[in-house]
Amino acid sequence: MSKKPEFRPNDFVVYPAHGVGQIVSIEKQEVAGLELELFVISFAKDKMTLRVPTNKATTVGMRSLSPPDVVTKAMATLKGKARVKRAMWSRRAQEYEAKINSGDLIAIAEVVRDLHRNDEQREQSYSERQLYEAALDRLTRELAAVNDMDEDGALKAVDEILNSRPAAA
Repeated sequence: MSKKPEFRPNDFVVYPAHGVGQIVSIEKQEVAGLELELFVISFAKDKMTLRVPTNKATTVGMRSLSPPDVVTKAMATLKGKARVKRAMWSRRAQEYEAKINSGDLIAIAEVVRDLHRNDEQREQSYSERQLYEAALDRLTRELAAVNDMDEDGALKAVDEILNSRPAAA
């Protein structure tokens, strides 16, 4: 039996496939004759509620918000030069998707960095734009929750870093 994580109601948590949510309550529910203890997590922006068995939370990758040093490292990652592999787009897209759904803030920052386009750069394809926006949304939501700021403020901070980078050739 896996150790129960120390999450409490009102805690903000990161669920890999959905990003930042807030634990609303811990409830007991009978499922198939078994009594389960569940974290009830609200993702307000997505108007979604998720129930995660408390003993499975760490197995599915649910975690607390990133500590400040990880946030700092993620922001520093944004300053780096975009690394775009020469692989086929479908393979790169799968890698980006995996990074976004890993719940790892630094991996998500890498996707934002690699897919960000300045105004003068070439257009993004629809799928590139979708992945970029998904990664940007995850990054700004966690940044906002960690720094106790609104998402617009977090988005401005990310944009400032991205737009201060030298344009890629």
